[in-house]
Parts: sequence; C-alpha cells; structure tokens
Amino acid sequence: METINKLTLNFLSGLKKNNSRDWFNKNRKEYEAARDNFEKFVQEVIDRIVKFDPILKGLEARPCIFRINRDTRFASDKSPYKANFGAFIVRGGRKNGDKFTGYYVHIEPGKSFIAGGAYMPPSPWLNGIREKITLEPEKIKKILASKEFIKFYGQLEGEKLKSAPRGYSADHPQIELLKHKSYLVMHDLKDNEVIKADFQDFVVEASKAMKPLNDFLNVD
Repeated sequence: METINKLTLNFLSGLKKNNSRDWFNKNRKEYEAARDNFEKFVQEVIDRIVKFDPILKGLEARPCIFRINRDTRFASDKSPYKANFGAFIVRGGRKNGDKFTGYYVHIEPGKSFIAGGAYMPPSPWLNGIREKITLEPEKIKKILASKEFIKFYGQLEGEKLKSAPRGYSADHPQIELLKHKSYLVMHDLKDNEVIKADFQDFVVEASKAMKPLNDFLNVD
C-alpha cells in the first residue's frame, strides 16, 4: 500500500522556501520522486474508491492531478510553482470539476486537507441543487446529521449569500442551506497524519463518508 513519503513533504517545504526555476531544476530528481509518490498514492485511492463509487471505474490518477506550475499571467505573485500536490478525483478527471462532485486530496506541509462536494457550481447546477433541497429536505438533513459525516467533517461548509437567493423567500424553511454558493466538506490534516502508514485507509474512509453528500449534489 502506497504511503505519502516524508521526503515528499520535505521537497514541498524546500520548494516553498526556494520557489524559483533554478532551484526546481537543481532538485528535479527529488520532484520526480515526490510526484511519482503522490501519483501512485492517488491511483491506489481511486482504485479503492471505485469499490463504492463504480462510476469512477477506469479513472487514472494523472488527469486528476493538478500541474505544479502556476499560471502567473494575471497574478501579483509571480512564484512559478505551487508548493503543494493536489488531485481532484472526479469522473473524467479534474477538468470536470465544474460538472460533478468528487474527492479532493491536498498535500502541503502544514496545510494538508481532504475535501469534496461542489465548489462554486455554475448557475444551472447550483439552481438544480437548490431545487433538490426544496424537494428533498429531509434527505440532505439526514446526510448532514449522519454519524460518519459528522465524524469526518462536522458540518457543511462553503461560501454563502448574505440574503435569500433569487426566487426564494427569506423565511423559507431551508433558507440556510439554500444560501450556499458552494457545498463543501473539509478535513484538515497534520503533517504527521499525512505520513502515517494508514493514511490511505483514512482517505478512503473519509471519501466513503462523503459519498452520500456527493450523490445528492450531483443533479444530472
């Protein structure tokens, strides 16, 4: 079973302190080893998630993993690289993150986390989620109150409107759920948790606890 190597965290720490092409090129072998470690880890996680989320069958890690290069064209921060590895495990790979829910793994020294749900879904999808909430309020409430959900995530997160969304009254019984612009869950991780031998098991179990919410939010 692939684990996240401490050397992977060490490389990312070094990159954060020395975020330059010169340093990166001098440490390319370390980068390639860290990247391969993360890719193998993600692939094994995918292969295990498929057992309870078969729509992901055949998905490969590479199209789920984000490039380490930053797009600096319109950014004030011109650092050329991200100091993290991230993968969005979603049908069709990360490019479909605006269409479907998925499972996100983020490895960054001091800032690692796992997350999922619907991040800033486009209007048609967001409207569909809100309509589903009004039609099946007890279903989503049951998901959010489940023992496994609370164990891993505590509560639903995501940016919210300050007032009722268009078409809904301020006294709607589900107004707090309807105000969401994103429907997210997140679990922060410490570095020592990331490199534990059973970290892969934890990610898979957390993903399984997330799946009922993901299923609800997928309105296609």
